[in-house]
Amino acid sequence: MTRGRSVLWFALLLAACGPPSFETDGVFAPGIAGEATTDGLETGHRLMASGNYELALRAYTRAAAQQGLNVDTLSALGSANLRLGRLGQAEELLRRAVREDPGFSPAWNNLGVLLMERREYGEAAEVFRRAFATDNGNSDRIRANLALALAKRDDALFVDDQQDQLDLVVMGAGETVDPL
Repeated sequence: MTRGRSVLWFALLLAACGPPSFETDGVFAPGIAGEATTDGLETGHRLMASGNYELALRAYTRAAAQQGLNVDTLSALGSANLRLGRLGQAEELLRRAVREDPGFSPAWNNLGVLLMERREYGEAAEVFRRAFATDNGNSDRIRANLALALAKRDDALFVDDQQDQLDLVVMGAGETVDPL
């Protein structure tokens, strides 16, 4: 390249980088100070809905780093691990979530789904009852999960394969999101 073109490329490169971000109380990396961050929980919920469980787990981990391990992040991390087949990790996180907030029905429901995966139908039925009660009976999904757990527990023969689909429930920022 000629010297003029090199200078032009260098000038364009510097312009693309933009000025560093300075604040009165310290120096911050460009692009960090003052910018709104994407809500990791919301991003994770969308990724779970689209079947991208590993990416959802990363988004939930980012949310936990930002917000701390609260009932929302614990439940979300547990649900992602459940979908990834990591039942031990999922159970630990979901049990921690229900201890954190015993009134959080999505965590109870998702713990019930995990117990059904492990074929622990008796405990799953009790956990779904708790989810149903904390939700005041408003969720058809939780009601269906409870009915299936009771049927499995009682070894009912009328349960067909279509009813064998359990739904996770995700709740973030006070509103229910479609099941995963």
